[in-house]
Amino acid sequence: MDLHQLYVFTKVVEHKSFSKAAEDVFLSQSTVSSHIQALEKMLDVRLFDRVGRETIVTPYGERLYQWALKLLLIKDQALLDLKQGMNDFRGVIHIAASSVPGQFLLPKMIKKFREKYPNAIFQINQSSSKIAVENILNGSTDIGIVGNQYESDKLQYIPLLKEKLVLITSTQMDLKGPVKIDDILQYPFIMRNADSGTNAMLERYLRKNNISKDELNIIAYTDSGQSLMQFVMQNIGIAIISEFAAKEYAQHNLLKIHEINGFEDERFFHLVYNVNKTQSILSKLFIEQARKLI
Repeated sequence: MDLHQLYVFTKVVEHKSFSKAAEDVFLSQSTVSSHIQALEKMLDVRLFDRVGRETIVTPYGERLYQWALKLLLIKDQALLDLKQGMNDFRGVIHIAASSVPGQFLLPKMIKKFREKYPNAIFQINQSSSKIAVENILNGSTDIGIVGNQYESDKLQYIPLLKEKLVLITSTQMDLKGPVKIDDILQYPFIMRNADSGTNAMLERYLRKNNISKDELNIIAYTDSGQSLMQFVMQNIGIAIISEFAAKEYAQHNLLKIHEINGFEDERFFHLVYNVNKTQSILSKLFIEQARKLI
């Protein structure tokens, strides 16, 4: 049984698509189809049903998938045990990251990791914390780096770095010193979408101060932290955002940062993974070394 064929097979199962699996493993779709056909011919079973545009794994395919994960992991463990150069490890690590860690933490982590494992390839999907966790739970992603936790007995969280939120305004706005939350209500406000960790943290703070979100003068919602800061820099409104995201802009005098009186809540960025998903050796190494990579 060809281990490379098994690897390609696992990607088709995980993506539920021959074309997406082909993109993931950098092969043509016809080559992926040939690998699956060879496996089906050797095993004399059908691994996938093609129903319209959907690729549905059969019961035989589901059973082979579990064995394939174990065999591929044993292969990686054998290479590690034989010490055939840890730098020779090759593979793709799928990471889902929310906006702030995706922009400000992950690039540095990947740089340090690739200094030791130069053949590691990263496929990164940047989204809200909620969507990132959903991708971890459904098995389409290996690792997540998020700013908000969603409870599940399938998820393991590792705290990476602590941060706080700050108020940002344009350089044209004359707002002095630390501000009170009540002072913010009069200004046009730019809000992150409901699934973001920043939004969840802000809403908790508002509830604690008996302030309804409806009392904010919200003029725009955005999925993008970059878009939010552009709104602020253009003096369209103010916003509350990660201190990490705001610092670089403030240092270049593109916007102003203000402390909020009484807003002492802090949050951790966490690495999260699914304890029920069999990780590759590269993914396991990244998980184990994550805190040292910060």
